[in-house]
Formats: sequence, C-alpha cells, structure tokens
Amino acid sequence: MREYFQTPFTTQRPKIFGMTASPIWNPKDAIGSLTTLEANMDSKVIGVRTHLDELHEYSPKPLEIIKEYPFPPETYVDFPSPMLWSCLQIFERDTWNDLEIPWNALEMRYHSTLNNLGPYAASMFLYVELEQHILRVQNTYMEAVQTSEYAAEMGLPSQTKLKAPPAEFWQIQQIHVDFEEWYSSNNPSLDSIIFCIPLEWCTPKIRTLADLLLAYYTPKFQGIVFVEQRQTATCLASILPMLSGLKGLIRCGALMGQGVNSDGIGKPTSAGHTNTVESFRRGHINLLIATSVAEEGFDFPACDLVIRFDPLAHMVGYVQSRGRARHKTSTFIVMIQQGDTAHFTRYQTLRTAEPEVNEAYQSRHLSTDEPLEDDVADNELGLADLAERERYVVESSGAVLTYDNSMSLLNRLCSLIPRDAFTPPHLPKFSGDFEATLILPSSVPLPASDLTFIGPPRRSKKEARRAVAFMAVKTLHELDVFDDFLLPASRSKSEDVDGRPLIDVTHVPNMMDVFVEDPWTAGRALWIHPVHISKNLVAGLVTGTQLPPVEVFCGGPVHTGPGRRMIFEDGEDESLKRRLMIEFTRLGIWLRITARPLTDPPDFFLVPINASCEADFDVMELLVAAPGGYSDWSVIDESDLDNLMIMNTNEHGRPLLLHKIRSDLNPMSTPLPGSREDGHKTYFDYFVHKWTRKKWVARVPTEGPLVEAHILPRSFKGVYPLNSAAECTVKTVPHRLVAPRDSCRWFAMSPNVRKAYEILPALCHRITDIYRSRRARFDLGLPPIRDNLLVEALTLPSTDTGYSNQRLETLGDAALKLCTSVHLYNEYPRRHEGQLSILRQSSVSNRFLLGRAKELGLEAYVTSENHNVHSWRYVEPVEKSLDTLAERRTVRRYPRRSLQDCMEAILGASFLTGGILMTLFTGTSLGLSFGGPIPWPLRFSRNPVVSPVSRYFVDLEESLGYTFHRREILLEAVTHPSVSLTSGGPSYQRLEFLGDALLDLVVLSYLYKKFPNATSHQLALPKAKSTCSPALASLAVRRLKLHQILLVNSLDLTEAINAYVPLLQSTTGQEIVERGWKYDPPKALSDVFESVMGAVLVDSAYNYDKATAVVEYAMEDVLSALSPSIAWDPVTALLTWIAKAGCSKLSIE
Repeated sequence: MREYFQTPFTTQRPKIFGMTASPIWNPKDAIGSLTTLEANMDSKVIGVRTHLDELHEYSPKPLEIIKEYPFPPETYVDFPSPMLWSCLQIFERDTWNDLEIPWNALEMRYHSTLNNLGPYAASMFLYVELEQHILRVQNTYMEAVQTSEYAAEMGLPSQTKLKAPPAEFWQIQQIHVDFEEWYSSNNPSLDSIIFCIPLEWCTPKIRTLADLLLAYYTPKFQGIVFVEQRQTATCLASILPMLSGLKGLIRCGALMGQGVNSDGIGKPTSAGHTNTVESFRRGHINLLIATSVAEEGFDFPACDLVIRFDPLAHMVGYVQSRGRARHKTSTFIVMIQQGDTAHFTRYQTLRTAEPEVNEAYQSRHLSTDEPLEDDVADNELGLADLAERERYVVESSGAVLTYDNSMSLLNRLCSLIPRDAFTPPHLPKFSGDFEATLILPSSVPLPASDLTFIGPPRRSKKEARRAVAFMAVKTLHELDVFDDFLLPASRSKSEDVDGRPLIDVTHVPNMMDVFVEDPWTAGRALWIHPVHISKNLVAGLVTGTQLPPVEVFCGGPVHTGPGRRMIFEDGEDESLKRRLMIEFTRLGIWLRITARPLTDPPDFFLVPINASCEADFDVMELLVAAPGGYSDWSVIDESDLDNLMIMNTNEHGRPLLLHKIRSDLNPMSTPLPGSREDGHKTYFDYFVHKWTRKKWVARVPTEGPLVEAHILPRSFKGVYPLNSAAECTVKTVPHRLVAPRDSCRWFAMSPNVRKAYEILPALCHRITDIYRSRRARFDLGLPPIRDNLLVEALTLPSTDTGYSNQRLETLGDAALKLCTSVHLYNEYPRRHEGQLSILRQSSVSNRFLLGRAKELGLEAYVTSENHNVHSWRYVEPVEKSLDTLAERRTVRRYPRRSLQDCMEAILGASFLTGGILMTLFTGTSLGLSFGGPIPWPLRFSRNPVVSPVSRYFVDLEESLGYTFHRREILLEAVTHPSVSLTSGGPSYQRLEFLGDALLDLVVLSYLYKKFPNATSHQLALPKAKSTCSPALASLAVRRLKLHQILLVNSLDLTEAINAYVPLLQSTTGQEIVERGWKYDPPKALSDVFESVMGAVLVDSAYNYDKATAVVEYAMEDVLSALSPSIAWDPVTALLTWIAKAGCSKLSIE
C-alpha cells in the first residue's frame, strides 16, 4: 500500500479489496481457484507472506474439540402415547393427495427430525407443518363459499365450482386440535415456569448439546449452533430454552435462509430474522441456532462457543463457521456420532487440507524459471502457459474477455442459432493438438475467411483451444458479432439496440395516477365558439381555451367554428356577465342533461348567441330570472307549440314539450273514454291520486284549461359515432300526457339552445378527443395522422365509447415487428437469426414500449374517461377559473399497460394513414428502433447490376408473379441450413426472420380492411390460422412448389418432405384454415415460404407495396377463406371451455 500510495495520480492507484475469508473456493484446485478469481475481478490476489506471528496474535484460532455422542435409541418409552404421527397413520395416501398435502416430503422430514432431535421435536415439526396446510385448505374453501354466495346474491353464474374438502379433512383438523396444548406457539403454558421438556424426550445428541451449553455458560455467554436443516434450527430454538437445566439461562433465536417448504415452494425470508440478528448483537438472545446462512455475510460479535451440530460438508463451511469463534478464549466444537468413521475422516481431511491451501496462495509469488516438460497433461495448466495468457477489455463497457470465458461465449453464440429436428446442433469445431484450429458454423453470417481461426502454439491441448477461442471472440467482437458487453445478443435494460438510453420503469405502478391534457377551464380570458347544427347557428360555447374547430355527427352534422375573444367593458361588467353565464349553463345542464344541480361552477358556458356571434345576455337573463319557470301563460301562443319546454310542479325535474293547449277541457271535466285517465270521475281526481305522495300533497287547480305535452328525455350519454352516422340525438317520447295548465311552468329556453344542450355531452367528448390528439401530434412530433385514427389510438377500452385502440394496437404490433426487423436485418448483417430474434424481442417488448412512452410523456394524451353524463365532470372551483396560470390538465387513473397499447395503436393509425413511410416517421418520433424516417428504398441501396436467375427458378418466378433482380438472394432463400452446415455459405434463416414479420403485417392489414367491424380477438385468430406452419407449408407445396427446388442435405428431411407432399397437395385453402391443426409437416416447408417472401422484400429494394402484392397473390386462397367467425381448433376450444367452467387445473394423460 505504501508503494502505490506514492503514485501521484489517484486514478492510477489500484482498488484494494480486503478478504477475511480464504480466496480458495475449490481446495482440489487451489491455483485454478486463484486464477479464476483474479480474472473475474481483474485483480491480483496477494497473501500474507511475512509477520505471520503478528497475524496469528490478532487473528487467533479457537480451541478446537471433537465431542462424541451416543446413537439414538430405538424407542422412547417415557414419551406420552399416542403420538401425533401415530394418529395420522389411519388416513390413506389418497386423502393427503386430495388435500394437496405432500405427505411423502413430510414423512421424510419427520423421520429425519425424529432421528436427529427426538419425538417431541419431531411431533412439534409435524404439528406446525400440518397447521399451515389446514389453514390453506380452510381459506381456499371459505373463499369459494363467499364467491358462490356473492354470485347467487347478484344473480350471476358462478365462475368457480364449490368443492368441499373430503370428510377426512375435518377428522385431521380435530386430531390437530387435540395436540394443541402440547405444541401450539399460542399456548401460554409452553412459556410458563412449570413446563419443562424432559431430556428423556430428546436424543442423546441433544442431551450432549445441553451438557456443553451448561459447561460453557457464563452470564455474558454468546454462542452459535450450526445445523444443516431449517426444521432442525426451528425446533432446537424452541425446545432448548425449555429443557430442564437450561430454562432461564439460554435465550434462543433461529436464523435461516430462504429455503423451501414441504411443497417444494420457496419461502421468503421472514422480516423477523432481521430482528433475530439485531437481538443477538445486543445480547437480548445469547444462543443463535443457524443454518449455513450465518457462516458469512452477517456482522456478529465474536462468540465464546461455536458448535457444529450436524456433519461438516465442505471446507468453506468448516473455515467460515470456525471463524465465528475468534476470541483467544473461544472454543469450536465439532459433534460427531460414536462410530461415525466417515464423518471423523472428513473432518480430519479438512483440517489437514487447510494449511496446504493457505500455502498455495502464500507461496505462489515465488518465481520459477524451470522449463516445463513437453508431456504436460491436457488437464494441467502450466505456469508458462499462464504467463502467456492475454486479457481483452472493451473500453466502452468494461467487459473482460479471458481464456476462461471465451469457450462459453462461443458455445452461447452457436446455441442461439435456430435449427429444426433434421439439423444437427451448431457447434464450434476444433482440430489440431498444441496449435488448435477453430471453424465456426457457416450459419454465422460471415465470409468463409472469417469463420476459421488458427491459434498460437501452447503446451497443452486444452490451453491451445482456449487460446484460439480467445482469438475468435476478440475478432468477432471487432466484426460486431458480439456486442460491447461481449454478448451475442444483449438485453440491456439501460439502452436499446441502437445504444440510446432507456429509462427505468420498475417504479411505475400497475395503476397510474397521471395528469392528462384537458381543454376545459373558464380562464381569465374567454373565447366564444359558434356551434352549428345542420348549418344553423344555435349557440355559443365559451371557454378559457381556444378550441380547435371540430365536426361530429349527432342525428345531423354538428360543427364548431374558430373562437373569438370576448370583450367586457370593465371588471364589474365581466363579473356580472360571468355570473350570468354560470347560472344559465347550470340551468341548461340541469334541465337537459343531469337532472341534478351542479355543486361547482361549470368550466365552460353554453349560451344563446345572436347573428353577430356574440353572447345574448338579455336572453340569458330571461331564464336565470325564473329558474323554476314562468307561470304567466298569457304570452304563450301557437308558435310555441312543439317548441316550448314546460315542467309540471307536481313532477319537478321532469321536462316536457308543449304540444297543445286544450281549452275544451278543464280539471273538473270527465276523462275521455279509452284515455289513461279513464276510470276516474274527473281529471282532478286522477291528478290528485297520481301526484299525491308521502311528503307531497298534489297541487291541482279546479279551473283553467289542460295542456297536452310529450316527455322530453334528457341527453343520455356523452358518446358519438367515430366512423358512422349513428343516432345520438334526443327525441321526444310520443306519449300524450295531460296536465292542468296552471300546474305547469314554462322555461325561457329557445329550441336552438335546447338542441345545443342535448348534443353538448357528445360535443364535449369530441372536442376533448380532438384537442388531445392534436396536442399529441404537435408535442410528440408526429406526422399528419388522420384525426379519427389518432383519436381511436388514444382511447382506452374502459371508456365504453363503442371504439377503442384495440384493433389499431393489433395492426400496430405487426407494423412495429416489421419495421424493427428490417432495421435489425440491415444494421447487424453479421448476426444470425437467433441473435436478431433476441434483439427484436427486446425492441418490441412491453417494457421497452412503456419506457419510451414514459420518456415522451404519452400518458398526458390518453382518453380513459367513461363519458357518463349523470355525473357531470366539466366543473372547476371558482379560484381555478380565474387563475391565469392554471394548467389545462386533469388527473386520471388507468393501467400502465395502456401506454404500451397506445404506442402500438399510434403505429397502426400511421400505417393506415400513410403506409410504411408514415410508420417509419411515427416510430422515429416515438423513439423506436426503426433506424430513422428515411424510406427503405433510399436507405438500403441494392446492386444496380442485374444478376440473371437460373432457369431452375423460372417456375417459381411465374408462380410469384415477380422477377428477381439478384440471383444470390433467391439462392439464399431456398438453402436449408443442412446444406450451409456442410458446404458453407448462408442459409435461409436470416431471410426467414424478415419474411415472418412481413407476413404478419400483410395478413393483418388484409383482415383489418376486409372486416372493419371485427374486434382485435376476431382478427388475431384468423391471422394465426393463416400464418401457422401447416398453412404456409401447404402454400409452399401447392402454390409455389418449393419442395422441388429446396436445397437440402439431409436424407431424413427429404424423406419427411416427400411423405407429406401428397397430403398437402390434396388440401385447399379452406380446408387448411379450418383443419390445419390436423397436420404437422416438416418445419422447413413453412420456413422456406417465409424466406422467399423475405427475399422478395429485400430484392425489391424494400418496396413494401410490391412485396405485399406478391404475398397476397401467393396466399390468395388461404386469405379468401378467413373470417372473424372461424372455428377454434380443439385444444383452444377445450381450454376456453375449461376457463369458463372455472377449472383451475388441467391434467392430460
């Protein structure tokens, strides 16, 4: 340390890592252990070489003792009978299986505990394990009962079948209860002074342990007992404080790792273990019963006594457990059963080997210049070879390549190369002895010259192979086959495939509370927007935001115009007019929409408007002056019939439309025969009978005419048709109602304003959607995607609007896959299909899309509201309406998965608007791995020289309706990996990777346009039917006859193809779609179809439209057979039926 401290630059000083444990993790190969540790940590291990006496003084070894104990007895005559175990033997194994209790595992652990600790501890273990299973069965049954009762109460079909536990379960539970007073942790008698566990109920091993604890006990005593099994630790910690002689002296705690329960399921480490460690440090407990988890990693005080209760297994456990006894007066005791020579021999071996291991790293610094013998064994590593080893460090990532990890990296690279059942595994081939030659599989897309490596001479064969493997990985990294992390395909969570950073989304909750853009606020400045219905000016919409002009169909065309700033004379004038608009809008919403008053002011106003597009405050004053309506009927004439809104005071809140004034009838008239009032002596009697309620006495005049009116329903829902002229207006209900005129009040609201309020919920919904979509387009830098498509892409299914982003998300997923595939195919020309598939998966994953969405702030533009008008959401406090700095945002809650779906849906919308070109632009704006917005034909140039295709492929070109520009692409497309493996050259796998993505998008686009009303699920099934292996194999044989030109070097594959060809030739497109699940042709047939389609895309200079035409032509009969109502295959039908039946498990034998 003194030597390096003098280095002037701190960055050049080494980092020092002090180890209290031995660096030798494999005593059988001490030097190898050190070498591996040094390579992994990029370090040099230095042992203590001088002043060893001083080291031993400050790090003393404890007194080490062997303590023998007798065999356990065959029986325990003093233990009470019957035992819990004996009582449970009456039940058959089938009973335990029905209860899903792993009796075999319980039995094994019970007998282990019985032999090790005795009957009381074994019974305690069995009691506790059984208690957990009984509680599980009870809770499961009670949850099922509650679910069934709730379903019956709600009148719903039960989703789960109620299955009561078998009758034997209740017997098992009763037996468990009978033993509660002996073993339950909730029984206070176990903690009482009078309860002591007799030593006769324990094994001699525990008795010996108790004697040791008594012999070494002091008031400040602290010790650790190391055991192997979790149940041993738990039981010992429970019974030791209750043994006669130890009660009141020993305070125990158990410390264990994660482990598994008797089901084999991992148990999380209890939070109480942290308290156990802290209690031991503070001395609240003085004896820790621990598994190997306490051997290292915890900061414990030095112990007076450390006991190995169970046999030692290895050097590491021996050294580390002994290290807990580091006082000069500490004692380390190893307990060995009498006559157990194997355990004794292993212990002596470990004691003897430890000094030899220490010597290995304390003396390895000694230099040796002695020449190595020529006949070094293959499994030995000479010091000369070790001295010649190199290390390769990637500066950008710090990844280290060594001789030890190079072989595994090559094997990993080759293992990722896809293969079918007829292709042997892809492996690196080594030849030569002390100068090795390495040949990589030809499926690695490199020139033949870059697939062969000749390594330097070494003194052993294995070292020669390591050396050439090191050379190969280093070269492959330079050729970009391995990335900067020296991985064949990295799935980095911090950056994408293009090296751009990714944000961490682990903190994003499943349900997000986010701020979304919302235009509705009555700000300090107000704009009035004219509202037209069927080209008639009907009202003005006043907001604090300049709204975009919108169009919506609600029984007729509705549109709004550009906003104009409202001007007020002064502050007092503005305040009065604002108050007037607030009250008018409140009344309008109450009368025509909600049927309930608003508690907060509205955040916009809908007001009458004159021909100059200015708010008509005089008309507003008429309605606000009489919020309950006018009773003066002298001003009403025939022009008001079928136009005037009225309300009966006896039926407050029920608006009516005046139809006729019946001067020929009065309340005392006899009802007309056949009318609803017929049966009563007079109209007066009928009205009193109908309108009198518990707390309301009907107010019916005896004079004056009657009026006829129609019910005027309120606006029912704030939805609008996105792509069709569906009906969404309010119509009067054609039922004639009569009422006394003088019991009714009329409202000063013109028909135009009334109609404006009736379409207001749908208009607000449309304005919100357009506002958010255009803000998203501007803020995110999106291309001009059609408004309706972008609205659909940003709308979640939870809105219940009749449209959502699910269809577009299905299409966008396929567009994302193709655009990413094309980019990766060209960006990484030296990576094989397996590597490209992993890169693609990381670039289209939900995690990646969520990260990009959060990075862009996409959550601010998503529509998740359910537009139910019964709870009017367009309100805001007065202080916000006058705040000039108030943000136009509101809080919404929706799942985080919605962001991923919106990302894909936006891609789908852009694809429908402008094809692949606009999709590339959109994906680049969204930060996706598309390689930029430049069109593919301009970005990926092709050789302008035409390379004529062999006459061998003429029939294929005719079947495709396409002439290839370059013959080498077509030759690659029909070359099976078995040929590439033996003769070299590329196979069809990379083109298959591309063709797979192309087919997905072409088929989904076809289905999307053909079935505009199909749901996303109805699109997914026919797409899967048409692109499955049997369907593509059928097309390969029937349409393209690819089996005749496929280049194969496998007799088994050739025979398998020939056997299936007649069967595939006899099928039709309809049959293969409906019953394709019956066929299982060789995968090579579907692979070569995909590769040929990928070859068309590449050869056409990535002309997507041309490639689409070829694919649709080749798949014509299969595509024509698709429909949203296509039948499921038997497996899908079975699984769906099982899920609906509420079955949680399926067993197929």
